[in-house]
Amino acid sequence: MQKKLIIAIDGHSSCGKSTVAKDLAKELGYVYIDTGAMYRSVTLFAMRNGFIADGTIDEKQLSAHLNAIKITFKYQPEEKKNETFLNGESVEDAIRGLEVSQNVSAVSALGFVRRRLVELQQEMGIEGGIVMDGRDIGTVVFPKAELKLFMTASPEIRAQRRYDELIAKGEPVNFQEILENVKYRDHQDSTRKESPLMQADDAVVLDNSHLNKEEQLLWIMKKMDERGLSKQ
Repeated sequence: MQKKLIIAIDGHSSCGKSTVAKDLAKELGYVYIDTGAMYRSVTLFAMRNGFIADGTIDEKQLSAHLNAIKITFKYQPEEKKNETFLNGESVEDAIRGLEVSQNVSAVSALGFVRRRLVELQQEMGIEGGIVMDGRDIGTVVFPKAELKLFMTASPEIRAQRRYDELIAKGEPVNFQEILENVKYRDHQDSTRKESPLMQADDAVVLDNSHLNKEEQLLWIMKKMDERGLSKQ
């Protein structure tokens, strides 16, 4: 039997990587791993424990407590969604708020945080059969992944998607503030010293500015067929 694939999806914030990764994993019968949720969970942990104040991170304290963080994922069939757990507590909604979004880029830029989470991610994918999305999956975590996708969309479209998502949850948010956050995160993610966001040389670019969920999945499946990648 052919070894199951590792599929790496990288790209900018709020471009729908998680949605596509979930749909693709479901289509292939693979496990979906949300690395963004892992960094958001570390950020939430740091905020709750007072390791972040006025945008400044107490790196010494966070580093000392990093091994106390346990992140797990569970698929909830009733709600048809993946749920993120931080030390046994469901934090799926808590990690998606704007305050976490404003601090996650700085936390994810810390070398000791990235090295620890990359170790965990590589352990999760050792058997293959996974779809993993993030910023450095195809370049750092799984540079030998059988399929690499790099997703993008215009900042305005990404900000509108994020705005609509938060409004639907009843959060009082401002579009301009979200747009500035999207642009700020693009800059932070692309210029950080540790594992910056970049397109892998062998990645296929998917600009989904004007594609819906179904069209994106069809596009990816077509690319897999073109490359002779078996749905094992």
